[in-house]
Amino acid sequence: MLLIADILGIFTYGMIAAMLGTILPELSRRFQLTPNQNGKIGMMQAIGLMFGGFFAGPLLDLQGKKVGMLLSLALIGLALIGLRSAKGFVPIAFAMFVLGTGGGALVTSAFAVANDIQVSWLQGAAVFNAVNLFFGLGGLVTPLIAARLFRNDVPKLLLFAMTVAFVALVFNAATEMAPPSGKVSFQAEQVSSLITSPVLLLLSFALFLYVACEVGVWNWLARHLIAQGVPDAKALTILSLGFALGLLLGRVAVVPVLGSVTPKMVLLGAAVLMAVTTYIMLQTANASMAWVLVFLAGIAMAPVFPTALGLVGTAFKPAGLDATATGVASTCGWLGLVVSSPIIGGIAGEDPKRLKKALLLLPAASLILAAVIVALPQL
Repeated sequence: MLLIADILGIFTYGMIAAMLGTILPELSRRFQLTPNQNGKIGMMQAIGLMFGGFFAGPLLDLQGKKVGMLLSLALIGLALIGLRSAKGFVPIAFAMFVLGTGGGALVTSAFAVANDIQVSWLQGAAVFNAVNLFFGLGGLVTPLIAARLFRNDVPKLLLFAMTVAFVALVFNAATEMAPPSGKVSFQAEQVSSLITSPVLLLLSFALFLYVACEVGVWNWLARHLIAQGVPDAKALTILSLGFALGLLLGRVAVVPVLGSVTPKMVLLGAAVLMAVTTYIMLQTANASMAWVLVFLAGIAMAPVFPTALGLVGTAFKPAGLDATATGVASTCGWLGLVVSSPIIGGIAGEDPKRLKKALLLLPAASLILAAVIVALPQL
């Protein structure tokens, strides 16, 4: 039950992670939104992710992981309702902030729950990669059904996502979870010791860089491809059956690999491949070639987020600070989106065709990520 509840939560987050990039082209046309405004909307989502991720840790300590899961899923449902009724830039930005808050809290809660999952055939970071397969599945479903089933009908897509979030909420409500510790581990003296830990600092910076890349693809790829002349439905299919499928299959492939290769080497190899694939995918306007390259980029990125957060949990669980450390690290990750979204939108300005130049931020961040992983001590 605990494994299924966590999977449903991660699947829901995968759906909303792909939501902005899926609906952005249609919303931009309907309300005449510029890339600069798109960047600000993405920034509001990222601020929400930081807010939710940061405060979820103390909530889990005081109220328990079940409360964290239920509250985050409820916020996601409310945000999706708000998006259905939004009529312009400001209400869309606010709804994305609420969606981000729910998403940030859901990630922290779901990964904290994953620490309690005991399955004989999954150990350590492999648990996080196995559960996180369903993040890739959720990310695959959103743009795919938007393009193929709902024909870019945004209200129908949002209603579908609301239904999924409700199912996840009901199942989590019925699932027994560990009781709260009753003591907030996120305290000033402990935060001081955490933020001076080289392991947490490096892993947090790695997540900062990685999220800038992954969510950058989720939010901007479809709009970039459309600006290069790729039809809307084809662009969303590339996002789904290219990037999301790559994430999904990459996480399937890495689970057995982590049994024989250290997490650090997995992260380093992924960062190098990210730099190569994201750079090359920006150089083509051919839909078929773009699909191949985006798929490879998804495979390259697949193990980074769950493996890095898995290392955080492993490193700090003996001290009882795994939930707090996970909250700190994931918050730093969302900061990457706060920074990258306005930069990408600002470089593109009023011209969507300039997204090709703006998205060169992705391979640049990947190279820096590789350097950070080299500096990480072996765990």
